[in-house]
Amino acid sequence: MNRARGGTELGQVGGWRRAWRGPLNWSRRRWLVAAGAALVFTVLVAIPTDLVPNPLFGREIAPTWWSWPALATSSLLGGLLVATYVDAPSAIEDQGRRRGWVGGLLTYFAVGCPVCNKLVLLLLGSAGALTWFEPVQPFLQLLAVVLLLWALHVRLKGELSCPVTTNTLNTDHAPSNDHAPSIDTETPVSGGSSHA
Repeated sequence: MNRARGGTELGQVGGWRRAWRGPLNWSRRRWLVAAGAALVFTVLVAIPTDLVPNPLFGREIAPTWWSWPALATSSLLGGLLVATYVDAPSAIEDQGRRRGWVGGLLTYFAVGCPVCNKLVLLLLGSAGALTWFEPVQPFLQLLAVVLLLWALHVRLKGELSCPVTTNTLNTDHAPSNDHAPSIDTETPVSGGSSHA
């Protein structure tokens, strides 16, 4: 029994490895899309959170030491996730999209200024943002990375599966029913009357 369970566990680990090796076989186009999407993700988060100083947005509290590494990690995972949609087999179920969006949004909240976010200020106020929201931001980022990794894994694993289509059945070689007995459904089986 241990061998069977161990074999299954090894098969699952092998599935993880195979799924994560999938990008090694990606086309140049997919890698360009991954790099472009990672760059767009970085800009879309870094500008409004004022990680990149700009005249449109400001920050009351300086970025944390982990803001840029966190954003880089989420951008990399987000870029890879977007690239899974390029030249992907049509049979892949899109189970990772929602997790990817939530992971991106959590990154935005995690690296943003705790007292500059209007939604947080509205819900918690300035003191609440510093007291309650700021200490939670690293955990939001951790959750964002977990969701992005999960979404990416689902997409990569889906690329390994074989699509099954219903129109590929070949009926030319199907057995014939010429010798099967026919059943007359309109004639009653017994000599009694039909109750139709």
